[in-house]
Amino acid sequence: MTVEIHTLPNGLRIVTEHMPGLESAALGLWVNAGGRHERIDQNGIAHFLEHMAFKGTARRSALQIAEEIEDVGGYINAYTSREVTAYYARVLRQDVGLALDLIADIVLNPVFDPREIEVERGVILQEIGQAADTPDDIIFDWLQEVAYPEQPLGRTILGPSERVRSFGRADFDRFVGEHYGPGQLILSAAGAVDHDEIVRLAEGIFGHMAPTPTTRPEPGQFAGGERRVTKGLEQAHFTLALEAPGYRSDDIYTAQIFATALGGGMSSRLFQEIREKRGLCYTIYSQVGSYDDTGLLTIYAGTSGDDLPELVGLTVDELRRSAETMTEAELARARAQMKAGLLMGLESPSARAERLARLVAIWNRVPALEETVARIDGVTLAGLKAHGAALAGSGRAAMALYGPVDGAPELARVTERLAA
Repeated sequence: MTVEIHTLPNGLRIVTEHMPGLESAALGLWVNAGGRHERIDQNGIAHFLEHMAFKGTARRSALQIAEEIEDVGGYINAYTSREVTAYYARVLRQDVGLALDLIADIVLNPVFDPREIEVERGVILQEIGQAADTPDDIIFDWLQEVAYPEQPLGRTILGPSERVRSFGRADFDRFVGEHYGPGQLILSAAGAVDHDEIVRLAEGIFGHMAPTPTTRPEPGQFAGGERRVTKGLEQAHFTLALEAPGYRSDDIYTAQIFATALGGGMSSRLFQEIREKRGLCYTIYSQVGSYDDTGLLTIYAGTSGDDLPELVGLTVDELRRSAETMTEAELARARAQMKAGLLMGLESPSARAERLARLVAIWNRVPALEETVARIDGVTLAGLKAHGAALAGSGRAAMALYGPVDGAPELARVTERLAA
């Protein structure tokens, strides 16, 4: 398997990886523009724009977009995150050119028909309503908001309903003009692909685009805070976040391994202590989510209102103890989980294409798998404990609770117990 990178004169980057033995390919455009690139009056537009890309172009109707990809047995989709909007497809080898043409068309030539804007506005408002009715979805938006208050990184990706109701064609055109220049686009492909052919096609499709200035988003500043919403639900939903490294940091693998050992699987400390030994919850886990310049170690659990105070206390105690008593066996197990997850995931061309785009966006290169595995293996027990101690002693945390949560301790008590 060979990774090749090429940059067009206008700044658009192309990265491919040929995977022998496959008859299919995954490819897409990753745009370095997501929720954190929005001004406050634009909150939600990156996601709305992603929806509108499929509602018709200068060459194709919405139905034609769907029919052309499905006529060849492929699929096309998109997603919006806080840092990226991605448009991607999966097709057979002989249909790579068609998929690339479709993706380029929906990204470069959307018509933003006012009638379709109104239709999709209704769809997104329903999506916002659905998220609000899903406690273990909405609570993470609240956690993000209190972790990064009054910042783009703290705002919801879907946007508030009142913003979504106000967007019009001029708003979409403005956001595209600001953030969809060739220097912000990465074309990534993996599987049954030929690099030279992808470059040739890309030159014909994207080569006319004029370079545009790029701006970095507002830096994320973790502040911490609490949001507590009492409601008569069956479960009390609890989330706690501490600041973690950004994905450019040398400590990112230490943070990920610590989160895995703490709550990343059935053998983890949180799962064993709180679910298996005490039966206080069905779901509990921890994970690290990283951005360009910051990140979050997040813990989530759902329990009864009566058991919530005990669960919160035990969770904090286990986090603090992990900094002192983590073992070589736990480190080795978490390392193995990370490496297996990485390598198993990369058996899929879709996962490889996404990884290629993400690494090019971060480093403008694709480190060899051996380099990544070596960095995972380079995490030491001393480094793991030092990372845990820094988390526990930071004095800052974010917490969001939803449901029958009146009995939960205040955030100040949580941070005091964590640092005790």
